[in-house]
Amino acid sequence: MSTTAELLKAAAELFPDEVVTQAHVRHFDLPLGAGRFALITLDNGLDHTKPTTFGPQSLANLDAALDQVEKEAADGEIVGVGITGKPFIFAVGADLKGVELLKQRDHAQAIGRGGHEVFKRLSKLAVPSFAYYNGAAMGGGVEVGLHCTYRTVSAAVPAFSLPEVFLGLVPGWGGCTLLPNLIGADKAVSVIIENSLNQNKQLKGKQVYELGIADALFEGADFLEQSLVWTASVLKGEIKVERPAIDRGEAWDQAVERGRAIADSKVHGAAPAAYRALDIIAAAKNGDLQQGFDAEDEALADLIMGGELRAGLYAFNLVQKRAKRPVGAPDKNLARPVTKVGVVGAGLMASQLALLFVRRLEVPVVLTDIDQERIDKGVGYVHSEIDKLLDKGRINQDKANRLKALVTGVLDKAEGFADADFVIEAVFEEMGVKQQVFAEVEAVVPEHAILATNTSSLSVTEMASKLKHPERVVGFHFFNPVAILPLLEIVRGERTDDASLATAFAVAKKLKKTAVLVKDAPAFVVNRILTRFMGEIQNTIDEGTPVEVAEKAVEPLGLPMSPLVLLELVGPAIGLHVSETLHKAFPDRFKVSPNLKAVVEAGKRGFYVYEDGRPKLDPEIAALLKQGDTVLTEEQVRARVLEAVAQEIGLMLDEGVVAEAQDIDLCLITGAGWPFHLGGITPYLDREGISERVNGKRFLEPGVASVPA
Repeated sequence: MSTTAELLKAAAELFPDEVVTQAHVRHFDLPLGAGRFALITLDNGLDHTKPTTFGPQSLANLDAALDQVEKEAADGEIVGVGITGKPFIFAVGADLKGVELLKQRDHAQAIGRGGHEVFKRLSKLAVPSFAYYNGAAMGGGVEVGLHCTYRTVSAAVPAFSLPEVFLGLVPGWGGCTLLPNLIGADKAVSVIIENSLNQNKQLKGKQVYELGIADALFEGADFLEQSLVWTASVLKGEIKVERPAIDRGEAWDQAVERGRAIADSKVHGAAPAAYRALDIIAAAKNGDLQQGFDAEDEALADLIMGGELRAGLYAFNLVQKRAKRPVGAPDKNLARPVTKVGVVGAGLMASQLALLFVRRLEVPVVLTDIDQERIDKGVGYVHSEIDKLLDKGRINQDKANRLKALVTGVLDKAEGFADADFVIEAVFEEMGVKQQVFAEVEAVVPEHAILATNTSSLSVTEMASKLKHPERVVGFHFFNPVAILPLLEIVRGERTDDASLATAFAVAKKLKKTAVLVKDAPAFVVNRILTRFMGEIQNTIDEGTPVEVAEKAVEPLGLPMSPLVLLELVGPAIGLHVSETLHKAFPDRFKVSPNLKAVVEAGKRGFYVYEDGRPKLDPEIAALLKQGDTVLTEEQVRARVLEAVAQEIGLMLDEGVVAEAQDIDLCLITGAGWPFHLGGITPYLDREGISERVNGKRFLEPGVASVPA
């Protein structure tokens, strides 16, 4: 047994739940009389929608297949070797659910070495090797192809990426070393760093070809057949693949520096994966592949045993698994059909909601407001957004016409909502206004209709308290921008019944939103945590800490934007309103900042003005600020803010605002864009010892988003 086979056999014992990928070898004569060919097909035997991954046993199976074709190539029995995937899926990389269970660094390093030793064999065969990217390819699925002599890609490939940095790893089976040597450092930085840190952006098949990763592009319908004809032409010398020379001079260094600037802007040095990847790319300039592979092994071992990867995988599982099975959701069979939707309000938020409902549900959507001008503006907004989808080729003309015809507006709620099954309000955030709106709606809608509120902080129970049927009122809190942020906080009032709640969850699923069940508590989840987080920063500014110090204090968390830039996005008036709501509920923990109040009264939209695209404290805001004389350091501000957040989360869990800490993290990731490398927030608080310092215990058990004990 070879050293690689022994390594993989030992590693397989650490992955007892691996979904094993087979590597089937078949032989046939190539077209054009090019000769006998061996094709390896990766297939895990599951339904074709299930991804094919590489765990230790799967790598061993590929290794065994390569034993066979290597001998055939050496004996002159074949003229080439190809590798492809099952229908629609090439391969999506390492078996990460096994990686997160590893407890020892040498085991982690063995996984890196094992992948390298198997994949490298494709480049050392006595005959050319070909990768046929026929479907989705990610991580190790991309890398196995990079080791081949040539590559083709299907125009139908929907997703192609090296997403490791997004999760807290590096492309560690050749990606960091081979890709820059294939397409140049700058393009490689875009794929490995920029796309990964841009919410794991995926490439389409045509983009893969245009970047030079693939040597030929073919349509999906007969992709493999066309790839084999092309292969025959290459082997016969009728097609010569020419690739541009790689610039190994100053351009390479500039590309790496561009990558560091991207990483700094996204994670602010808080997450090591991007920087480790860039170090390997920088070193790959000398073309020494084995040196690069060794560096990848070391980086994988370090990162697999680090907190960032564990938090990243935890976050990934939250978004991919927990989000699809909402904890506490009633029996879906209780849900009522929704064939018409009413929207009270026609402002920007209401119009965004109307657009979402009509696109996802494709049922009539009726907007209403206090005057026809507002209604016309709201309907016009929806129609213009549909036209934009048409212009971008996202929908065809027929669908655009149908969607626009479904969106109308009326002044009279009785006329518009008499046959509506689901009515959502998005009016001014004031209890009396919302109660009046619901009273008017209840008087005209059918008895089965759900009344949903998009309130960001007000009590759903109180809102429903004056209605004849409070049991059909449910909180349906979206996050802005509605089309982008996935989270939908579904709030159960004290009298909300199961049928109404089940209907809300069914609608959320059709809207393709991540629904989390939330108790009717002030500001629910995201706004409560963010208000405590931002409130403590604002408090330190009020007390005397310079704005720039307070802002920079939380940079090590690698948040998508600074607190005051986020406040600008949310709107200072909304931030003030939520803080006032929470101050009434919890006056000892939530203060109303006099400086924030002054900013709102001055009609300011934010704290900054922008010069050359960079934020600078608005001189008019600086003149408004009244500060004390208590000046804290960045470290002191950060400790104070994080301890406040840990306290608030502990109290929320004690109150049963959500079922578990995992729901807190899911909300922050999908509703506030908090990074995967933090795992939301609770893994970070656990890792830094803040949870135990504040609450006397961790939020998550050891081994959850951390190295198993």
